[in-house]
Amino acid sequence: MPFASFIKEIGRGAKGARSLDRNRAGELFAAMLAGEVGELELGAALIALRIKSESLDELLGFADAMAARVATIAVPDGPRCVVLPTYNGARRQPNLMPLLALLLQRVGVPVLIQGRHDFDARIDPFTLLDALGIRRADDAGEASRRLADAGVAAIGVEALLPGLADLLATRPRLGVRSAGHTMAKLLDPCPGRTVRVVAVTHPEYLTRMEEFLRADGGHAQLLRGTEGEAYANPRRLPRLLGFADGRQFVQAEGEAGGAPPLAELPEHIDAERNADTIRRMLAGELPVPEPISVQAAALAALARES
Repeated sequence: MPFASFIKEIGRGAKGARSLDRNRAGELFAAMLAGEVGELELGAALIALRIKSESLDELLGFADAMAARVATIAVPDGPRCVVLPTYNGARRQPNLMPLLALLLQRVGVPVLIQGRHDFDARIDPFTLLDALGIRRADDAGEASRRLADAGVAAIGVEALLPGLADLLATRPRLGVRSAGHTMAKLLDPCPGRTVRVVAVTHPEYLTRMEEFLRADGGHAQLLRGTEGEAYANPRRLPRLLGFADGRQFVQAEGEAGGAPPLAELPEHIDAERNADTIRRMLAGELPVPEPISVQAAALAALARES
């Protein structure tokens, strides 16, 4: 495949670049996932996409390429499976993503946690999950069995889509995130049976993700994440947007103002003490932050939609 022709279209800067149509975008991303793009061309394409930003057709084409290759995880009969991506980890405050997962598990909604950890300055979310007894599955089959038996499973992206994990591994050499990081949060290993939780950090990505999730047609929840993780800020509820079959609707309006300190939320971020905080919340010894309760209820309702 002549990759120079792709780069010629997308590599002319933020104003001069042309976006690929859905089919060509799918071809390019499929080649990236298959490891068929040389290092020079791969780096050029990833930086070009970052500078110009991915168009809706490009995002849809990239998603097509992932859907054709991702390992499939079986979801038990009943509610849809909530898919929580985890690609960041705790930085300044406890990571309450596992709390959200376990609150959903408690009400009978299956949860799949998928991700990867590349940040030395953050606490590995899979270490936190281990401390809570949620061990990472080795493959999709094991994850399927755990969903059926326990209602919650965790898996690394390398076991779902190795080519995507390889794309994410370019970050230390490139110095910045790439289209691979955007797409990792949109990965759907249980097609037709999921509610994907899509968390964004920068406001400009909200509009782009809204457009994608409407066009994609799946069930999803979109929000401003907390330190990059897919749970509501425990100090201030973000706006929660729901998506289903091409429809977009508000699940909860966000709270105005800043994020005040939360006295009852411990500040420890190491895995053991973070896990203890979550266990105490589940046991009723500490209050579950209201924004996370609201998010869990909204996700449970979306998971029970046909």
